Amino acid sequence: MRRLWSGRPTASLFGRLLTLIGISLVASQAISMFMIFNLPPPAPDFYRLSEVAQTFLGNPPNLTERRPLEMRIADKAPFPPMEGRTIPEMRQKLATLLGVRMEDVVVTASGRLPVSDRRVFRIIRDRIAREGGLQEEHFLIAPFDVGVKRPDGRWNVVRPMRGLGLDPWQQRLILWLALSGLALAPVAYIFARRLAAPFRLFAEAAEQLGRDPRGARLPVSLKGTAEIGVAVSAFNEMQDRLRRYVEDRTAMVGAIAHDLRTPLTRLRFRIENLPEEARAKMAGDLDQMEEMITAALTFVRDASGPAERTPLELSSLLESICDEMAETGADTQAALGEKVIIEGDPVALRRLFANLLENAVKFGGRARARVYRDAASAYVEIEDDGPGIPSEDAERVFEPFYRREPSRSRQTGGIGLGLAVVRSVARGHGGDVVMINRPDGGLTARVQLPL
Repeated sequence: MRRLWSGRPTASLFGRLLTLIGISLVASQAISMFMIFNLPPPAPDFYRLSEVAQTFLGNPPNLTERRPLEMRIADKAPFPPMEGRTIPEMRQKLATLLGVRMEDVVVTASGRLPVSDRRVFRIIRDRIAREGGLQEEHFLIAPFDVGVKRPDGRWNVVRPMRGLGLDPWQQRLILWLALSGLALAPVAYIFARRLAAPFRLFAEAAEQLGRDPRGARLPVSLKGTAEIGVAVSAFNEMQDRLRRYVEDRTAMVGAIAHDLRTPLTRLRFRIENLPEEARAKMAGDLDQMEEMITAALTFVRDASGPAERTPLELSSLLESICDEMAETGADTQAALGEKVIIEGDPVALRRLFANLLENAVKFGGRARARVYRDAASAYVEIEDDGPGIPSEDAERVFEPFYRREPSRSRQTGGIGLGLAVVRSVARGHGGDVVMINRPDGGLTARVQLPL
């Protein structure tokens, strides 16, 4: 197993997450406070009463840094009216500028002010002073509506034009958020990478465990959290238990199969004195049992032995097996395909493909093999022209000693371990094998092996 780091776990996962969250909150607040204390407050758009009156008279002012004023006609007066000590004075001044009664002028606030900082009003007054407007102290801050009653009972309403973009103070808030995110991104990346590294190691270990329970154990000394150390110990203990379980069951099956040879040998001696007809039948049964025991021992030996993985090219391997079978009269052929190289046990994979090719020839008359690949796996498909298998038997055919009758009887097939060996080898390499009935007839055995 590749060792990613060394050291002892010093902190818990909870502690590290709490630290990351705390650093993020403190840093974001520090950035916000720095910008608030060092940048001037956002100044909203403001309009002098003379500019509002010009808009009512059809001569709106030419504004460059503020949103222009617009006038519309409404059936009702704007609502709700603004309240304050200076509001009556504003209404009276507007009425004087427009030549109407004070009762026909209404000033309303259509929304809340973005800020309530006294510095904003000082900024506005300083700007008015620079523009030469100190003689006029009254002004309105957007958003607002000013209504003047018409002779026909309807109302002329002036207000700042609705903008499609964001106000300056909104843009500043977004800037604060973006800067905070950029400042915290490297810290969050480093923390996240360190927290995710042990899980990547666990994924690699689990994938290797699926291929070989006898694989290397996870290193106990990890530079991670306390929870990771506990999980590593539990994972290694689980791997040891799985390895012992597989070894015990394999040894038990091998011992049973081996010990059965002794009573079979005694039975062969005892049937020598039986009549010829009975002796022939019993000898056939004993031969059948002997064949099953031999196959079981071979299966156990192959399953329990260590597998040496070397690079091998699948197309060449299939072609060599097909050529050897063709020399004995079997109708086998391997299609020319792309070169696919995997890490595998050559002896076990040769047995896997040989079993599938023999089954295809035996039960389908001929075998056609091809190799292809995708991004992560290599595929080997072996097709025959046989009757196929029922869908309910697509998984059962891989069970040890399972045979379908009559097409796969003992006269035409083996003892039922061929496909069990095929699946065992494929899964031992991290892949799998399935049987698929083709719509136009015949069966396809598809083997998937990781690259």
